[in-house]
Amino acid sequence: MDKANLSIAITGMGSISPLGSNADEVWHSYQCKESLIKPVPFNGEKVPVARLSGESEKLLEAIRLEKDDYLYLDRTVIMALHCAREAIRQAGWRRGERVTGRKGDPVTGVNIGSSRGATELIEKYHGAYLENPSRRIFPLTSPTTTLGNISSTVAHDVETAGPAISHSVTCSTALHAVFNGIAWLRAGMADRFIVGGVEAPLTGFTIAQMKALRVYTRNENIQYPCRPCSSEIPLRNTFALGEGAALFALELVSLEELIERKKKVLGVIESLGYSQENSDTLTGITKGGIALQKAMTMALENMPNENRVDLIILHAPGTIKGDASELNAVRSVFGNDLPLLASNKWLTGHTFGASGALSLEYALYILEHDTFINFPYPVVEPCESSRTSQGSKRRPIRKIMINAAGFGGNAASLIVSKI
Repeated sequence: MDKANLSIAITGMGSISPLGSNADEVWHSYQCKESLIKPVPFNGEKVPVARLSGESEKLLEAIRLEKDDYLYLDRTVIMALHCAREAIRQAGWRRGERVTGRKGDPVTGVNIGSSRGATELIEKYHGAYLENPSRRIFPLTSPTTTLGNISSTVAHDVETAGPAISHSVTCSTALHAVFNGIAWLRAGMADRFIVGGVEAPLTGFTIAQMKALRVYTRNENIQYPCRPCSSEIPLRNTFALGEGAALFALELVSLEELIERKKKVLGVIESLGYSQENSDTLTGITKGGIALQKAMTMALENMPNENRVDLIILHAPGTIKGDASELNAVRSVFGNDLPLLASNKWLTGHTFGASGALSLEYALYILEHDTFINFPYPVVEPCESSRTSQGSKRRPIRKIMINAAGFGGNAASLIVSKI
C-alpha cells in the first residue's frame, strides 16, 4: 500500500480542562463566553488561574482510587489516563489489544508531551528534602517524577506494547507529539498513535517563575483576566496560567476506507510546519516571529490540496511582545488575504505544553459546528477584523491552522481539515 496516498485521520479525542471533561461541557463553555480564570490563593495572595471544575476533580479522584499504584502518581499522569481512555473509546480501539508479534497485530504508540512534567510531585518532594536533607526521601520520588512516567503509565493502562514516548518542547510540546506520531505512522513503524499534551502547572513555585518574568496578569479586569491581542491602552501583559490535557487517536488510512466503514472522523491532519529561531530575548522569540513565519510557511507549502486557510487559532499567550510577534508573523505570511483569527486562552489561560492540544481540540469543535467564538473584548487589528466578520457573508470554515511557540525560539504550525 502506498502510504503517501493515505491520510492522517483523528478518530478519537479525550480532554480534561477548565472547559470540562466531555464534548457537551466543552462546547457549552465555549458558547458561554465566560472566562474560566478565577482568583485562587497562592503564596499569600490571590492569583488568577484556570482550574478544573469540581466534577472533573471527581473523575480524576475516581481514577486515582482504582489501584494502589495510582495513589502515588502525579496529577499530570491521572489527567492523561482519563484522556487516553476516552480517545481510544471514541476511536473504537479495543482496550487491551497487545502486540504479540503475530503478523497483522496492530502496533499502537503513545507520545504525550508536557512542558514541565510532574510539577506538583517535584515541588512536593524537593520541598520536603530542603526542609530536612538528612531524612530519607520517598522511594518512589524518582520514578513518579520522571517525564517518561506519563506515557509509560498510559501505555500500561490501555495495554499497548508499542513505543511510549514523553518529551518536552516547551509550549509547542503537544503539536510536536502529533508530529512525532505522524512520523512513526508514515514510516510504517506503528499502526496507530495516541498523541497530545498534558500540563498541571498550578503551583506556587511555577506561578512565581511567571511573575519573575513580569508577564503575569494583574487582576484589574475581573471579567477577562487574560486578554490575548487586547487593544487596551496602555498595553498590559495579561498572561495567566491554566491546567489541562487533550489526547488524540491517530490512524493512517485511506479516506475512502473510512467512509466505507462509516467510521467517524473528527478531522484530517493535512500538513505541518516547524522551525527554530535564535533571539537574545528571555523567551527566544523575535519581534517579527521568524520561527512562526517559517513554520506557517512550511505548513502551507506542504498542504496536499488548496493552500487556503479559513481560520488561525493563535498561540497568543496574552503578553505584549508574544502577541505582537505572532501577529507580525501572520501578516508577513498571509499579507492582505488574512484568515479569521481566534484564541482560547482568554477562557483557559496558558496551559504550557498542553496549549497546542487544547487548541487542536478547539479546532475540531469549530470544524464540527462551523462556528467559532470571537474575542469578547476590544482587540487589535487584524483580530478586530475577524471579530466583526463572522456574519453570513464569511466563507465556511473547512481548514484551520493551529500555532504554538515556546521558550527557546521554537515554533510549530498544524493544519487540520474536515473530511
